[in-house]
Amino acid sequence: MTEYPASGLAAYEQIKEKDYIEVIGAREHNLKNIDLQIPRNKMVVITGISGSGKSSLAFDTIYAEGQRRYMETFTSYARQFIGEMERPEVEKINGLSPVISIEQKTTGRNPRSTVGTITEVYDFMRLLYARASEAYSYATGKRMVKYTEEQMKEQIMGEYDGRKILLLAPLVRGRKGHYRELFEQTRKQGYAKVRVDGEILDLVPGLKVDRYKVHDIEVVIDRIKVSEDRAARLNTSLQAALKMGNGLVFIMEHGKENVRTFSRNLMDPDAGISYEEPSPNSFSFNSPYGACPNCNGLGQINRVDLGKVVPDEERSINEGGIAPLGEPRKNTTFNQLRAIAKKYKFSFNTPVKDIPKEALEVILHGGDKSFKVKVNDYNDYSYDLAQEGIANMLSRWYDDTSSEKIRRWAEEFMTIDTCPDCNGYRLKQESLHFKVSDKHIGELAEMDLTMLRDWMEGLEAQMSERQALIARDILKEIRLRLGFLLHVGLDYLSLNRPARTLSGGEAQRIRLATQIGSQLTGITYILDEPSIGLHQRDNQRLIEALRELSDIGNTVIVVEHDKDIMLAADYVIDLGPGAGKHGGELVGAGTPEEFIKGHTLTSDYLNNTRQIEVPKVRRKGTGEVFELKGAEGNNLKKVNVKIPLGTLTCVTGVSGSGKSTLINETLYPILRQHFYKSLKPPMPYKSVKGLEKLDKVIEIDQSPIGRTPRSNPATYTGVFTDIRKIFSELPESKIRGYKPGRFSFNVKGGRCETCKGSGMRVIEMNFLPDVHVECETCMGRRYNRETLEVLYKGKSINDVLNMTVEEAAEFFEPVPNIFRKLRTLREVGLGYITLGQQATTLSGGEAQRVKLAEELAKRDTGNTIYILDEPTTGLHFEDIRHLLRVINKLVDKGNTVIIIEHNMDVIKVADHIIDMGPEGGHRGGTVVCTGTPEQVAKKKDSYTGLFLKQEL
Repeated sequence: MTEYPASGLAAYEQIKEKDYIEVIGAREHNLKNIDLQIPRNKMVVITGISGSGKSSLAFDTIYAEGQRRYMETFTSYARQFIGEMERPEVEKINGLSPVISIEQKTTGRNPRSTVGTITEVYDFMRLLYARASEAYSYATGKRMVKYTEEQMKEQIMGEYDGRKILLLAPLVRGRKGHYRELFEQTRKQGYAKVRVDGEILDLVPGLKVDRYKVHDIEVVIDRIKVSEDRAARLNTSLQAALKMGNGLVFIMEHGKENVRTFSRNLMDPDAGISYEEPSPNSFSFNSPYGACPNCNGLGQINRVDLGKVVPDEERSINEGGIAPLGEPRKNTTFNQLRAIAKKYKFSFNTPVKDIPKEALEVILHGGDKSFKVKVNDYNDYSYDLAQEGIANMLSRWYDDTSSEKIRRWAEEFMTIDTCPDCNGYRLKQESLHFKVSDKHIGELAEMDLTMLRDWMEGLEAQMSERQALIARDILKEIRLRLGFLLHVGLDYLSLNRPARTLSGGEAQRIRLATQIGSQLTGITYILDEPSIGLHQRDNQRLIEALRELSDIGNTVIVVEHDKDIMLAADYVIDLGPGAGKHGGELVGAGTPEEFIKGHTLTSDYLNNTRQIEVPKVRRKGTGEVFELKGAEGNNLKKVNVKIPLGTLTCVTGVSGSGKSTLINETLYPILRQHFYKSLKPPMPYKSVKGLEKLDKVIEIDQSPIGRTPRSNPATYTGVFTDIRKIFSELPESKIRGYKPGRFSFNVKGGRCETCKGSGMRVIEMNFLPDVHVECETCMGRRYNRETLEVLYKGKSINDVLNMTVEEAAEFFEPVPNIFRKLRTLREVGLGYITLGQQATTLSGGEAQRVKLAEELAKRDTGNTIYILDEPTTGLHFEDIRHLLRVINKLVDKGNTVIIIEHNMDVIKVADHIIDMGPEGGHRGGTVVCTGTPEQVAKKKDSYTGLFLKQEL
């Protein structure tokens, strides 16, 4: 009997029977030919030290194979556009179901993308407002009305019974022109009279009106005495009037002045304004039908900031007192200025504060006077001072120029401001006057998700029976989606929060909520540290969400370092023992109970054999403090804080409690303005004290170290400059005349010109994302043959770029300035990354640690303030220990380090804690408590204190 290979239904049955995914011979990146079994339909955590191969196993092996199999289901015609996906380095994977990866890569940078649009909640809200809202006039605030033909007829019969009326169809409303052709055309249609600007006129041949005046013109459709026996005639005339008046008809009683308006469209009878029938697009800020025309639906505009135009009133024009003008020179602008100076009796050496107010007004905003003035013996200049002025000129250049350089220059003198037309709601005024239960859609988008959910709860009771019937299914969908978002701990976000401001963890949890909502089963989900940015209090909600995904019949694989998530998993897989070439082995696997009994680096931290020690004494600092008073940006409620200098201070609190607003958006911009004259304004605050005690500020955030694949850790830290110098000083280079530039992959000469030194070629895919393939000329080596022939200790420049930091530190140990920078990278736990690794492939946490290493390699002053935002992202317990050692070195030299953090291992070693809360969003924004970890642990109303108590 012939045996057929398992395919189709048989293969599906085979997968169903197996209760695990079997990975055999995984060798991707640093994985050392590992075999393992991952239980299906369970929650599985892959953990291990940073660089041990977790992502290589989860994403580059399991997910990549799932993607490849999916691509193979496409026709060969479709595949020619997509290209063949490379097989990951693995013998085989059995029992793999369709794979969905939910990574930390932040949702797009598009300013039009918001939490509401990416979760689709806003789309349902638009539908709700299009179908179940009530319209109000923006002119009078009264409810808009509209009538059917039958309602109009009934009203006219009721109000004007037995009286003579005129039915008027409006043709022109508030426009200039002589309208001779319109009158002639209307006369030929058989009409005898028109009403022009309130006066009834006969339609005689050649009738016209004053073309320079604004006119209202209506045609008299019929004169009729209203009565039952003339109902049919009234009906016919009404239809004709509505057709000619585009759904609008005026009724005027014979011999009287006042006019009654009826409209088939939404209309304000008092103000005479009408709205189009609403559609979902009327409430979209990404559609011309709904977007505010002033800000194009962005909610913000760039406005000229006079504080940047005149940065220092003590300076004169010669000293750059009016910044956009630059140095005085001979051109039209300065000739005009000389004329203004002559007229108003000041010179270019006069401080700006002493220039007459009228003259400064003319310079900045333009004037409306013409005059002649003698500038020198040869020329009389006649200037029309109805000129623009510098502020208007900058606005015009910013809006109209096609040169990106000029636009950027103009932008230096501008500030981002809330759009005054829509007040930041992004929609045009008509859209903001459709209301459901007295709220317009913009107000709902501003609420945090908990408030929005509460507002939605009793909504049907406040609606009419008809509205409630229409809205029932829409509200069900909105509540369902809001429920999932609240379920993963995002209650503090609002629908109009721009997607580009979300952290990696927030973006990932939004995608997780969307997947729970989709209710798919039989899927393998792979997540990359979903606990990032989440307070310990909210961890439980996240665990429940992950459990829900696995309980409905999915395999959930989580790459994670969080203790709570590991202990809540069904199965734990530990990779190690070290990072990079020292990792890639399976060192432990089993249920949490079994795993804890093992002796791996991870299990030692879980069973407390190893731990990050709490310091015996807390630093008191230098005795000086930095004080910030009255901070009230976003949800902060006039917050006052004191930061002791020379200490490690942790700012803690649940997600959305105001930590980032206080530190990143208020404190940091204040310090940047003070030290570096930065243009970015801080969020509103009252006062600061203690600036003179500091001499610089350094923020180390998680933004990428470069937006292109050409940027890498070697170029960012400056170590590559030193390496190129070594290569250029080799005897072979001197014979050939090679300079350091020869070993740069960013300039012509030594690089491969096919791929311009990137080692990759970009294939444009038209309607699909671009694909990067290895360059066929240099085989990914970046340089041409001649450059690669120059060797240092047997290694080419490309070999050096392919070394891990660990390998390079050993290789360059005899070169002090290179070794110092590489040692610092190793100390912050980045020994496993390669020197030439593309910046775009580094995680947020890795990018942050590269920046930290770059700063640590510099000489510090001892009076520096360092600001770090969750530096533990992506770090194993052991890596956190290394990181804290480096941070403590900085503080021991007298510097101040401020860390925004949720990780208890960092919080418990801090000298001082500022705990924000008590909740997120509008229920946060206050300081719950401050003090040492021991003092905060005693506070009963602090969530951080509650968890600290267990740690201490």
